[in-house]
Amino acid sequence: MLTALFRLRSGAIELSIMRYERRVERINRQHAVLGRLSDQQLKKQWEGLRSSIQNGASSEEALLRTFAVIKEAVQRTVGLQAYDEQLEAALALHDRKLVEMQTGEGKTLAAVLPACVGALQGRGVHILTFNDYLAARDVEWMGPIYRFLDLTIGHVEQGMTGAERRAAYACDVTYVTAKEAGFDFLRDQRALQVDDLVQRGFYYAIVDEADSILIDEARVPLVIAGAVDLDEEKLGRFARLVRSLRANIDYKTDQSRRNIHFTSRGLHRLQRALQCGELYVEANVELLTRLNLALQAEVLLQRDVDYLVREREIVLIDELTGRVAENRRWPYGLQAALEAKEGVAIRPQGKILNSITLQHFLQQYECICGMTGTAQEAAEEFDQFYGLRLKVIPPHRPCIRHDLPDCIFATKAAKTEAVISEVKSLHQSRVPVLVGTASVEESEELAARLIQAGVVVQVLNARNDRHEAAVVAEAGALNAVTISTNMAGRGTDIRLGGSGEHGRERVVALGGLHVLGMSRHESRRIDNQLRGRAGRQGDPGQTCFFVSIEDDLLARHGIGDLLRGCLDAGRASRLDDPDIGAAIEHVQRIVEGETFEIRRTLRKYSLCLENQRRVLQERRQRLLRGIDTPSLLRSTNPDWFSQLASKFGAEAVFATEREVTLCWIDHCWSEHLAEVAEIREGVYLLSMGGLSAIDNFNRQISEAFRRLPEQIDEGVLTTMRSLPLEGDALHWNKETLLGPSSTWTFMINDNPMGDIFERLGRSIKRLTKQLLRL
Repeated sequence: MLTALFRLRSGAIELSIMRYERRVERINRQHAVLGRLSDQQLKKQWEGLRSSIQNGASSEEALLRTFAVIKEAVQRTVGLQAYDEQLEAALALHDRKLVEMQTGEGKTLAAVLPACVGALQGRGVHILTFNDYLAARDVEWMGPIYRFLDLTIGHVEQGMTGAERRAAYACDVTYVTAKEAGFDFLRDQRALQVDDLVQRGFYYAIVDEADSILIDEARVPLVIAGAVDLDEEKLGRFARLVRSLRANIDYKTDQSRRNIHFTSRGLHRLQRALQCGELYVEANVELLTRLNLALQAEVLLQRDVDYLVREREIVLIDELTGRVAENRRWPYGLQAALEAKEGVAIRPQGKILNSITLQHFLQQYECICGMTGTAQEAAEEFDQFYGLRLKVIPPHRPCIRHDLPDCIFATKAAKTEAVISEVKSLHQSRVPVLVGTASVEESEELAARLIQAGVVVQVLNARNDRHEAAVVAEAGALNAVTISTNMAGRGTDIRLGGSGEHGRERVVALGGLHVLGMSRHESRRIDNQLRGRAGRQGDPGQTCFFVSIEDDLLARHGIGDLLRGCLDAGRASRLDDPDIGAAIEHVQRIVEGETFEIRRTLRKYSLCLENQRRVLQERRQRLLRGIDTPSLLRSTNPDWFSQLASKFGAEAVFATEREVTLCWIDHCWSEHLAEVAEIREGVYLLSMGGLSAIDNFNRQISEAFRRLPEQIDEGVLTTMRSLPLEGDALHWNKETLLGPSSTWTFMINDNPMGDIFERLGRSIKRLTKQLLRL
């Protein structure tokens, strides 16, 4: 309650919708008249509004009339009636707000109206979807509306050619995932010709599933890399060595299993096996790093929890969604160590050529807004990081879902038995059930137990996420039992009675969909997403979480031990104690606060580097687009410039110097990123010595960046002075600077053991435990 009051007082949440209700009334009055117009007459009205907006003469009245025309176009093309609540959401998006709409309330359609209005500026609107499937689906579904209004629409997905991407971005409205747009941005930043660019700028973005993109994945770096080979034989040997080590003898982990280190006995054992001498000497730094990564991969990363082995390849699992995290890898050699552990082909680690976090990429847009079903818990963060105030839109029909108190147990085993018993009982009554689990492993173990008990189940997890839409669509069918990780429901509604709603009335009579959560997540937003699968658009439904004090959330933060100490030895396995439930909610709030502080700290660290990237890219873009003419060679070595110009022409020399400079900017920036990574790894040691880590980090990378212009100029001059005078045209060896011809993009996963900046926030965890003891 206090947190909610604080958010309201800080202005992060707008609960009043009176202003929007009045505007919607005016839209509806105008819409009532438009229904009598022919298609041609309606389109003529649209063209008049388009001219008004493009000439900058639009008014509030013209804006509302534009919304009315779009509403009529929606009705005529796709047969949908835009509800008042969808119009309120659309107006809030147009006002650059973050909109919270419950599951099934029609966010896809609500986004179309402000997208059409934004497209009239002629600068392009990007609707950033959660995945490629939704981008393609929404273009197919909403396409008739845009085409009726003479607006072009396209979408971008993995595997498209540069020409296809360029055509999609040239459309008035483009549906694309945030990460795919980010990767295209990185590739454009390395283009050597203007014609190679695929994007045309960043004007207006509407972010779907904004909590996931703007919060959960905001700090995840997008990376473009070039191949760098690794010694597979050595990595395989390291994997075998650490596998032979003994827990608590040769290595130790902390209580949360997020940190691990060799003991002195383990180090001696490794030194004898490798015949390498003392590992803690400068000559063996890389070797020790590789051994540490091999140990982390062997002990801390769990198959079917953190990753899958699919088609002889390691694929990571997103802990927040339960899906495969496409094109994502762990950094700093950890991915290669994991591949060695599992005996699969070790892919090149890659030298990072360019990188940007999703948060900084999204800040390229002049205007940004978003929508999601779960935002209130992160309202302050949206406001602080993006300047987005939250507008809560009421449901079209009141929510009648019953959210039951948690069922709490002393052990995981007792909890699992209770879930199995509850599912069997509901299944016998033919009630559709959705069980949310924390991992692939847990979902498959529960499914096996239920199948043994005679219950037919559908399992949805990262192993079969390609069938997600089909499985989710039938989860509300009579007698259906669906077991899922936290992935269900992103973009696909669970309709009572199944996709065709044939058994809807019988399911309604049985109380609707029942959702059972197998554990509480660190983020209440994830729990609320699971709850939101039931009770769609006024449907009946029921939710309940089954929790044990052995669950990861409580064990990881040391809370399970505190609660276990409060239990009487003779108490039953079921713990109907409201104080324990309150303690769990308290833990979630504190963990959310902790992760917020970590993200805020990380933002401080990334801000300086992002400013450096923008400064360098400004210079690069001016050169690329011909705004600036390269003149370094002419000003520093005029004689050599004159010889080249007399032989090949001044324009050819300028063009070559431009290309050489672009390549040297890219090369030096890549080297700078590698240096920053090294500085980042060492800054934690400074903080242990009582020095300010962030001040030292920023000072060191600023000093490194100040050296960059000189390094670029030296490289350009060296290359230009080496150009031969023979032949009919200027030629130079680009490959030495462009690096490997094979490049690819991926996302760097948050280090599961906690990166060095997370270590800086661990004092918060100690404070958390102290508060819980009060």
